[in-house]
Amino acid sequence: MATFTRIQVVQAMEEIGMIPLFYTSDVALGKKVLKACYDGGARLMEFTARGDFAHEVFGELNTYALKELPGMMMGVGSVTDAASASLYMALGANFVVTPVLREDIAIACNRRKVLWSPGCGSLTEIARAEELGCEIVKLFPGSAYGPEYVKAIKAPQPWTRIMPTGGVTTDKDNLKAWFDAGVTCVGMGSNLIGNEVLISRDFEGLKERVRSTLGTIQAAR
Repeated sequence: MATFTRIQVVQAMEEIGMIPLFYTSDVALGKKVLKACYDGGARLMEFTARGDFAHEVFGELNTYALKELPGMMMGVGSVTDAASASLYMALGANFVVTPVLREDIAIACNRRKVLWSPGCGSLTEIARAEELGCEIVKLFPGSAYGPEYVKAIKAPQPWTRIMPTGGVTTDKDNLKAWFDAGVTCVGMGSNLIGNEVLISRDFEGLKERVRSTLGTIQAAR
């Protein structure tokens, strides 16, 4: 079961402002990535469940995080059905992120009081997600909407908390535009943990990139 409550996860999202996300089938590599991000200041990590036996990799990475990385909140992304969400929650997922709005996933996560963040686009989808108990909505793909869309959403619904994913970069101007628009946090995948990092095993460079990006986010707020 989850180690952290959904309120603790929401608070971490608000305080830290960024969720790194990545996928690998290599457990040893995954541990190195986790450690580098943790040492850089990240306290949330979304493991994108996109490969065969991904749940086995997630289980090992979460066990490692619990033993070696105090305070690291492991969650799972790219979840598309309630059965998968339940499987990952049984493996200790502290939050569940989906590419689309799925009410069956909302019910499964709410039953276990685990934070879920559905991918939404329209204001109607966002409002429905909030009616289902969503605390932070994932705006996806962020590149298709942009910061101006966030401003438009926040005008009639200032209580809505948004996490854009896709189209968010480590660039200062990009991050400032998103946070000026009113996002709560950002999800960042290949622009933070690119294939070149995984291939070169430049974990020290990844640590510094995470540290620098978090510093940029704090300055942008």
